Amino acid sequence: MSITKEAELEGMKNVSEAVAITLREMRNFAKPGMTTKQLDDYGAGILAKLGAKSAPLLTYSFPGTTCISVNNEVAHGIPSEKKILQEGDLINIDVSAELDGYWSDNGGSFVLGADTHHHTQLVEASKSILKKAISQIKGGVKIADIGKLIETEAKKAGFKVIRNLTGHGVGKSLHEEPHEIANYYDRYNTQRFRKNSVVAVETFISTHSTMADTQADGWTLLGNKGGYVAQHEHTIVVTADKPVILTEMNGIWE
Repeated sequence: MSITKEAELEGMKNVSEAVAITLREMRNFAKPGMTTKQLDDYGAGILAKLGAKSAPLLTYSFPGTTCISVNNEVAHGIPSEKKILQEGDLINIDVSAELDGYWSDNGGSFVLGADTHHHTQLVEASKSILKKAISQIKGGVKIADIGKLIETEAKKAGFKVIRNLTGHGVGKSLHEEPHEIANYYDRYNTQRFRKNSVVAVETFISTHSTMADTQADGWTLLGNKGGYVAQHEHTIVVTADKPVILTEMNGIWE
């Protein structure tokens, strides 16, 4: 969407605060021995208290309130009573929601407890690359150039990117124009970021895979060559200068 009046900005701030708080609190609540269903139920309670509704549930009838992906799952992991969190797990939580007709999206990967499987470098690369990418976004910048930056920085850090998962426009629905803010340089994408537009920018930094494949459950995504993926995502308002990070309260850069 494009912000044209103060009420729209306030609406986006409110829903972005709801998803950001939910993501932050779910990350803090996660403990070894807990099921991903328990973690999702906790997040559902926070969203409900804030008056927000799960975007994947509303839009796609997703079997959960949030997406919780563990270890080799790239994205869209289904919360389950059978999936028990362990010390050292690489966990990704993606929270998106609707509130008063406005939609926002954010996510983050983290290591649960001690980093027994050495995922920290991957997680930190994803965080720092997202921060660098967002700092370069303003009206008129080519979307493809941000993809190039993400891919270049990933390679410098010794990693790859997932090419078929992208950031996107957001605001009056979960996915809007621009439909693809890729993690790589797409020379065929001539679109530019527009001032006052709202976009969800996300990194998918990978150890081995370059594509994500949907599994038999119809939701869970795994890498085509195995390994692990870290994702971080903020919803922002594009300006003529530095973007306004609406989901900053999620604390993924802390």
